[in-house]
Amino acid sequence: MNRRHCATAAITLVCALALLTSTGQATAAPVPEPSPSASAGSPPRYSNADLEEVREQIDTLYRKAGAATDAYNLAEEQTKKQSGEIVKLAKAIVDGQARIAALKDRAGAQAREQYRNGGLPPGAQLALSNDPKLFLDGLNKVRQSQQASKSLLADLTQTQQDLETYTQDASTNWEKLETIRVKQAKAKKKINAQIKAAEKLESRLEKKERDRLRQLERDAADKAQTAWLSSGAVKDVSGEASEGGAAAVAFATAQIGKPYVWGAEGPGSYDCSGLTSQAWLAAKRPIPRTSQEQWRLLPRIDIQDMRPGDLIIYHADASHVGMYVGDGAIVHSPRPGRNVTLAGAGSMKILGVVRPDK
Repeated sequence: MNRRHCATAAITLVCALALLTSTGQATAAPVPEPSPSASAGSPPRYSNADLEEVREQIDTLYRKAGAATDAYNLAEEQTKKQSGEIVKLAKAIVDGQARIAALKDRAGAQAREQYRNGGLPPGAQLALSNDPKLFLDGLNKVRQSQQASKSLLADLTQTQQDLETYTQDASTNWEKLETIRVKQAKAKKKINAQIKAAEKLESRLEKKERDRLRQLERDAADKAQTAWLSSGAVKDVSGEASEGGAAAVAFATAQIGKPYVWGAEGPGSYDCSGLTSQAWLAAKRPIPRTSQEQWRLLPRIDIQDMRPGDLIIYHADASHVGMYVGDGAIVHSPRPGRNVTLAGAGSMKILGVVRPDK
């Protein structure tokens, strides 16, 4: 009875996960119910075909989490940028206020001086002198005073206008920041839901079944890599790494064994684009933070022209990235529960290749 209850719960979970991950798509077939008579000495509860369905569902969940991670990382970068802009604008506002106060003090000093001289600036008083030399000097001083007053007024007006602009910009940037934070929260919630669902699905399997699942993952990757190599895709690939590419590869391969953590940029853990962006930063070549932005903004090249250090973008939504290291291999940070590792460059569906230092 306990095994039947466990089997029923497993089927219910798989169906729920299929609904969770299908937006406008057909639901995946549930994992078949294991035999109620299965015991320690009996055949496995699930066939390889059944586990293959589980593997595909788990892979889909993690790929969706990867796409959400990219959205989160992009929002994080935008948050940093907007926060920096707000800080700059706040400083400009403070500086503008101080400048306006200083200009007002100067204008007030001029007004007080004229009041003490009966409403006439010193230059005007000299212009009324009977002495020709003093008269001419007085005219020059009057002109200078007038120009100074106009300049002061213009400066004060411009500073006030600048202050209003800074204030409006700061308000706009604050609204943008709040919008980005909402996006971050939604992306984070989606990531956690996808990862939790995948982990829960895998946790329903027994240890031997999880081991078989891992083997199925390796088999699927090997099959895809073999097909890719057999296609001749890398037959003529022989490019040597640039100085920057070699430095990036050295950094990335030094991280092998460190765990995947979504949103992480090191030094103890990485997500896929966190690894590639930090590797190229170590090579003194900053690149976009996310795999989607790397695909959108970096120069694209043909697979035949690849060289170590180039980035291979995967899946139709550009949700994963690895660094080509030569000999048909990449170093990448695969997904939650896995570590930075070497893998076949053709073990996943390739979208294209980009070169950070082109």
